[in-house]
Amino acid sequence: MQYYKIIATYHENKIHFPILPLVYLQRRDRAKVITGAEQMGRLLPILKGKRVALVVNQTSKVGETHLLDTLLAAHIQIKKVFAPEHGFRGDADAGETIRNGKDTRTGIPILSLYGKNKKPTATQLQDIDLIVFDIQDVGARFYTYISTMQYVMEACAENRKQLVITDRPNPCDYVDGPVRQKNQKSFVGMHAIPILHGCTVGELAQMINGEGWLPNGKKCALTVIPVEGWKHGQPYSLPVKPSPNLPNDQAIALYPSLCPFEGTAISVGRGTLYPFQVIGSPDIRISSFSFRPEALEGFDKNPMYKNQYCYGNNLRHITAPKGFSLKYIITYYQAYQDLGKADKFFTRPQWFDLLIGNRTVREQIMKGASEEEIRAGWQNELEAYKKMREKYLLYE
Repeated sequence: MQYYKIIATYHENKIHFPILPLVYLQRRDRAKVITGAEQMGRLLPILKGKRVALVVNQTSKVGETHLLDTLLAAHIQIKKVFAPEHGFRGDADAGETIRNGKDTRTGIPILSLYGKNKKPTATQLQDIDLIVFDIQDVGARFYTYISTMQYVMEACAENRKQLVITDRPNPCDYVDGPVRQKNQKSFVGMHAIPILHGCTVGELAQMINGEGWLPNGKKCALTVIPVEGWKHGQPYSLPVKPSPNLPNDQAIALYPSLCPFEGTAISVGRGTLYPFQVIGSPDIRISSFSFRPEALEGFDKNPMYKNQYCYGNNLRHITAPKGFSLKYIITYYQAYQDLGKADKFFTRPQWFDLLIGNRTVREQIMKGASEEEIRAGWQNELEAYKKMREKYLLYE
């Protein structure tokens, strides 16, 4: 694996971003953490003699080798790969339709689970016995890999297929934010959980089964291979960026608090080398700091405000919130309000509500409520979730 430094030139408080090779997340000591996929002594006996499908992407690594290649080398019969949002190699833009095809290296069929078909069909599952789900999540409700997992669990339950989840740590391991309300269910909010759910995908899968969140009361035949050497609250730096616009630890830490901006007039830095670490808009001058989104291969090819200077804040070196925070959204809404442009802030109000998980928060922001007042409104539901979550924890 190669690593590259990001070099930006600074001139008159503007940052100009050169196009550089793919940027990997910075390393920390992960030697003591053994992911589920790395525990071949537990995984291979389950797969031997079975026809297997994988739900994997670029994060599905066993050391430096992709899980697909590792299992093929161990003579496991891999029939197909299901690809989530961003694709099998993780290079598709957010929201970009993933197309079916074949892996150029192995010839294994690649079937999309992002686009029209978000759920494996009965036909696609006819020639398999078992599915392995191995994808690195970041712990936020609107990060769609866990929505893909929900649909995979549904398909397994309906077609009597076994699901094996090779678990990975949660790098943004907090329990915080509003719990999604019933009328706000969507692909960015499949479950009645807070924005930061505080679970690994294995724990969340157990919760989905245990709380009866699969249709018609069905349960998925589920096996979780847990992580070794990690527990809740322990920092974990990802070895591979989990999606094109989460290139480092800082972006992952800020992502839960900044993602709701995607329903507003504020850019979160897509089209720069620092997505989810710079925020701003051409309409305001909160500070003299500026950035200019561009079409960047491997990040975003058609970003908001492409080739326009956005003025706002550089969050690359701040201490990120330890949890979910509304302070950035409230600050920027008030800036628009001061300019008499409050009606131009929530450009996609329904999308904002889906990301937040309710309609109340947006209404409170527009009425001038403080973050403390808004947080009080979801506290009871959050406490109830925390108690329910305890039943499914694997890493206390």
